[in-house]
Formats: sequence, C-alpha cells, structure tokens
Amino acid sequence: MKEIRYLALGDSYTIGESVPENERWPNQLVELLKSSPQFERSQREVEATIIARTGWTTSELWQGIQAANPQGTYDLVSLLIGVNNQYRGYDIHEYREEFRFLLGKAIEYAGGNASHVIVLSIPDWGVTPFASGRDREQIANDIDAFNAVNLEESRNAGIHYVDVTPVSREAVNDPVLVAVDGLHPSGKMYAAWARLALPIAAEILE
Repeated sequence: MKEIRYLALGDSYTIGESVPENERWPNQLVELLKSSPQFERSQREVEATIIARTGWTTSELWQGIQAANPQGTYDLVSLLIGVNNQYRGYDIHEYREEFRFLLGKAIEYAGGNASHVIVLSIPDWGVTPFASGRDREQIANDIDAFNAVNLEESRNAGIHYVDVTPVSREAVNDPVLVAVDGLHPSGKMYAAWARLALPIAAEILE
C-alpha cells in the first residue's frame, strides 16, 4: 500500500508553538484525512514531514529547507509563511519575490504538480493579547497587504489557497482560540484551519 507523503513548510504557525505536537494544524489535518471515508477504505498511511520554526521569515524558511534537504516527491505540500516578514517590518516587495521563489520550490517538491500545493493565508496576530497596546488596525492592514501578495502569487501559479485569516480574527472575542503564550493559536484554532484545508487536501489525494 502506497504511503502518502505530506510536506508542511512554514514558521511558528506550522510547527505549532505552544501546543502539543498532535494539535499542530498539519497533524490535525493528517488525522482528519485518515478518518475520512475514502482513506479508511484504502487504509493508506499518511506521513507528515514538517520543516518550520518559530520566528522564520521567507528567507529563513529557505535556509531551513536547504538544511533539512527533503528528498523525493510529496503527494501534498503546504506553505504558510510571512508573518515574521510583516512583524519585522520587512519590505513587501521583497516578500513577494521570496514567496514566489518558495512557491516554485513547493511545486518542485510536489513533483512539478502545482495542484498538489496548498497555501494558507497569514493569520492576524493583532487580535491576540500579545498585541495589547499596539496599533491593531495597522497590523490588520499590514496582514491584509501581505495576504494580497501571497493570494495573487498562488493564483498565478495555479495553487490552492485556504484563507484562515477571518477565523484567526475570531480570537478577539474567544480567548480559547489563543494558546497559553497569548500570541499563537490554540489547538482549537488549528483544528478550524485543518477543517478548512481538509476538502482540498482530500481532493488532491484522491
């Protein structure tokens, strides 16, 4: 039985800072896939490889990918990157160039098949307790601008796009959606992201 290979690329939102490993959104996506009817029937295993670290920007993710040196073709690749570019005040045009480059690499890891790649939008950390005393409206505007870039580049490349930003903003009224560190998403939030990505991931893997 062929094993399904899944590569998840990103930063703290993919490695799941401040939550247990099983509550990371890629791990929750794998569990949802395994419990879906078509996978239960086929009894195929899903192996997830995560290359992500808290604080990574687009350029640091590429350095991390090179260090990890993933081999072979993956059936599914996800990419969520950019919040640290925004947080550090990096140039949005530089982000576009580096994000486009990473998209190209993600397609390579998917065996050249852009339709096997999923991009997730950057969530809005401005709604978290960590952002207290900061200009939340400016943070939201910046996040929207960065997401406009990654959406456009994803569409140009023929890549699936999952917009998790609206659900991330629900944390302003629901503290349970924020992890104990007051900044990162909780397992409950990641579960919502996994559910949003599930239909596309299941369709890709059929």
